[in-house]
Amino acid sequence: MRGSNRGRLTKVVFTGFRDHARRDAPPIFGDRDLQTELTIQTSGAGLHEFTMEVAHWLDGTDHSAGLLTLFVRHTSCSLLVQENADPDVCRDLSGFMRRLVPDAEHPDMRYLTHTMEGPDDMPAHIKAALLPTSLSVPVWEGRMVLGAWQGIYLFEHRDGSFRRRVSVHLAADRGSGPRRRSG
Repeated sequence: MRGSNRGRLTKVVFTGFRDHARRDAPPIFGDRDLQTELTIQTSGAGLHEFTMEVAHWLDGTDHSAGLLTLFVRHTSCSLLVQENADPDVCRDLSGFMRRLVPDAEHPDMRYLTHTMEGPDDMPAHIKAALLPTSLSVPVWEGRMVLGAWQGIYLFEHRDGSFRRRVSVHLAADRGSGPRRRSG
């Protein structure tokens, strides 16, 4: 049934990292900057949390402070920092976006001309234009500085299943030194 994933939380299927060496980095990058790419398999429209996957990568970097930038490399999904304590928040956000920008088959959307990729495609582009496709998160003492109930989400705006790529860049503070590990 079309749209059956709508408003439902789905588990992220994390398919891996692809690290980018910065040894030949141009002058804008410091010698302590790191990059990787996460691939996230979505299973329909909705919010897909991937906070733990980013934290796991960050834990392996041995950098104590800096700025983490995430950028989704697609035009029909977005990135959000959002509450991760109550799943109803994600369901309500998904429902709000569906009401704000319904599928192309809805009478209010009959003005759309880009419809060849399906009734969810152009509305997905509109949603991605309204929401961020990149995030910046400070890193302190080797951890992302997020609030107690905050998580990092990919907001999939299409109904189907997609492999989404998120570029991750850590600009380590100069002189921050390696993180001290306990144990």
